[in-house]
Amino acid sequence: MRLHRNLVFAVIDSLRDIFNEDVYADKAVEKALKRDKRWGARDRKFVAETIYEIVRWKRLYAEIANVKAPYSRPDLWRMFAVWCVLKGIQLPDWNQIEPTPTRRIKGKFDELLKIRKFRESIPDWMDEVGVQELGEEVWTKEIAALNKQAEVILRTNTLNTTKTHLQKQLASEGIDTETIKGYDDALKLVERANVFKTEAFKKGLFEVQDASSQLVAPYLEVEPGMKVVDTCAGAGGKTLHLASLMKNKGQIIAMDIYESKLKKLKVRARRNGAHNIDTRVIDSTKVIKKLHEKVDRVLIDAPCSGLGVIRRNPDSKWKLQPEFLDEIRGTQQEVLQQYSKMVKPGGKMVYATCSVLPSENQQQVAFFLASDAGKDFAFVKDKKVLSHVSGYDGFYMALLERK
Repeated sequence: MRLHRNLVFAVIDSLRDIFNEDVYADKAVEKALKRDKRWGARDRKFVAETIYEIVRWKRLYAEIANVKAPYSRPDLWRMFAVWCVLKGIQLPDWNQIEPTPTRRIKGKFDELLKIRKFRESIPDWMDEVGVQELGEEVWTKEIAALNKQAEVILRTNTLNTTKTHLQKQLASEGIDTETIKGYDDALKLVERANVFKTEAFKKGLFEVQDASSQLVAPYLEVEPGMKVVDTCAGAGGKTLHLASLMKNKGQIIAMDIYESKLKKLKVRARRNGAHNIDTRVIDSTKVIKKLHEKVDRVLIDAPCSGLGVIRRNPDSKWKLQPEFLDEIRGTQQEVLQQYSKMVKPGGKMVYATCSVLPSENQQQVAFFLASDAGKDFAFVKDKKVLSHVSGYDGFYMALLERK
């Protein structure tokens, strides 16, 4: 592979923004891809994938390059040189790239592979928490799986099409997909592609949604005509799935504390042809109180550490802090205590997270059921989705029923 200066500079600038300026990786990539309109698909792929790869393996590469944060520009070039050597890419004779001891780099790499926190490129505290909560053996497998690049999974919008028709439509646009056993509406891309430019996307025939995330809405056991609340709806991936399952009949109230996210949901709902969604900003406790004991189904897709989805957000390994975990556990319990009050007698509720830690999952459900607010609820079932078992994101979901 021959390296091109303008592409590599885009990578270096983006890494500086992500590591030193706290810019989110997806935003940095988005900005980088707008730098030169003349770049073709291969150029854009190189820039995006190289940025994500160096972000994913930051700790490992920094250790081999012997550099420490905050990273100077020469530090970032050293990390880039390590990436090149390990990928077998010939280093160009540029003045930004210092003489690089290839053998020493490979020797150091082999040495660090024996230590999990370097091999999997994670902070010490994350490694300790993983072992503490999942045990040595499971955590070793799980963090290895969470470091693999996430595949692109689509969810068929059954309001507008069928999975078979969608597959044919995408094939006609040059995008090959495969079905996934056990996931009713999912299609997996055979090769990565920009699906957002397709006619199929513009017509609202699908949404991009990981296979594990697609398990959550069906877990709520909704029926057409029900009154359903999605309490932490965000931009509405699961809300839209609920609308499909309910065949546009009944009412879905999508709530969030961020109005900007709900605005995105409205745009997506229009494209999807989902007409049974109302949005409400949670700007006071009144929003919840008005619905006390009036709702058939409540989905609490709770805020969490996001440890189950670091495959697609590798920069979260560096942004996440141990103190955030304590804060978020408090928030999760508070949300369970308050939002569960909307479920009417005989109604059901799902508590879900995209984390693999029992302290955010099973333990939160147990604590809730033992509390005053939870005494009227019965545990029905739960599902723990680990990435190394499923091949997709790590997730948790529990179904509870109000007596």
